This record gives sequence, structure tokens and C-alpha cells, in this order.
Amino acid sequence: MTLTDFTPIIETIEEAYEIPHLNATRRISALLPHDYYKTDKRYPVLYLQDGQNLFNPMSQYGDWAIDKSLAKLAEHGEADIIIIAINHGEKERINEYLPYYHPRFGQGKGTFYIQFMTEKLIPYINEKYRTLTDFENTGIGGSSMGGLISLHAGLSNPGTFGKLMIFSPSLWISRKIYKSTNSFAPLEKAKIYLYSGGKESEEHLPNAIELGNIINQKMGKGHQIDFHFSINDEGNHSEVHWRKEFPKAIQWLFYNK
Repeated sequence: MTLTDFTPIIETIEEAYEIPHLNATRRISALLPHDYYKTDKRYPVLYLQDGQNLFNPMSQYGDWAIDKSLAKLAEHGEADIIIIAINHGEKERINEYLPYYHPRFGQGKGTFYIQFMTEKLIPYINEKYRTLTDFENTGIGGSSMGGLISLHAGLSNPGTFGKLMIFSPSLWISRKIYKSTNSFAPLEKAKIYLYSGGKESEEHLPNAIELGNIINQKMGKGHQIDFHFSINDEGNHSEVHWRKEFPKAIQWLFYNK
């Protein structure tokens, strides 16, 4: 078999999936294992933000090329996973991914966005596809503001998202996220993969280190958290570095590597 034989099946679930919590619609896509329709297996699910930038090489800022990474991982049996890509809201992106009030951006709609995911989208995906629906097999992730809202989703739903893929989170936009992290108490063992680059904004890596220190302190107190912090000293705030980090995060979160 060649690498193309392992390329995931990409399906557009809906071009304009209704999000009543935001009075909006979004394109939702699914990336299925290459042999999904040849088996009766059930799969873990990872919900990723900023769907426009995940597998479209023509996107404005480049892409994560997750389809290519998944094909390479599948060659080694490390891509038995369903990924749900949720497009962001273009001009509404910051507001919809912001979970708290900010003096410049106002009252964020992030909590409503996560309610949409937990109350509507996740049940829909679990009905439409052969998924493993438990805490251990439900993950969420993203980068920048998408990383912030994914972190918030995990912290505020301790029984829903068992795996968090947090790349270069925009922690600068609200320090309240640190307080939420400090009070985080997962109902089962949660896995958190945090990444930051050393050449992002001046505050980016220090903020991520502060977040990592809080998580490590919680682990030291016996909380059910498995944590991995990846730093690329040369990494800047861009898709090209998140592309390189994605397969590493998949291996650690889902295959214990």
C-alpha cells in the first residue's frame, strides 16, 4: 500500500450547520480513518477548532495538513481516530472563542459555543458515526484563540473532554483562565498536551509556562491529570509549527508515545 491508501476520508457534514446558541451557522467536516467504511470498529473523537486551517493548503495562513499527518500515522496504525473540524466565525472568531469578559472585546460568547458542542454537536456526531463516547475517548483542541476555548471547554466540562490538545493558547486575553485551571478537578484522568513556541509574542511562552506550572502543581497534589508540555524554542505563532506538533500530540494523547 502507498501513503495515499492511508489518506483519511474527508466528509462535509454540513456547509451551514446551525448553531442556535450563537444564532449562526458553520461548516462542519469529518476526517474518518481511511478504512472506516470497511470495518465495524468504533473510534475516539477529537474536535478541532479553526476548521478552515486544518487541511486546506490554500487557506490564508497555511494549514496544519492534518490529512497528510493522519495518513503517515495510519501507516503505523496510529490514526484510528475521527476528527471533527469546526470552521471559525471569520470576523466573529475572537468573540466566539472568548470565554470571558474582556475590556476591548466585550463579553465573549465562548461559553455558548461550548454549550453548542456539548448539547448539540457531540450527540449528533455520536449518532451519525461509530464513536467511542466516553470521557477517555472524547478530545478537543485548537491553536491560539482556538486553543484558549478548547482549554476552557476541558476545564468547564470535567466529565466530557478527557483529552486536550492546546497549541499556543491566547492566555493573554484573560487571566481568569489561570484561576479556572487552578480549580480544575477532572472526574476521571484527563490528558493535557500543551505546546508553545519560543518566538511567539513576548508574553506567549511565559504565559504557557505559568499555565504549565499550575497544572504540575495540581498533579503534585494528586489530581487525575496526565500532562505533557512541548516547547519549540524556534517556533513562532503559525500553522507551520502547529502542523509539525500535531502528529506528536496525536501519538501522546491517543497512543501513549
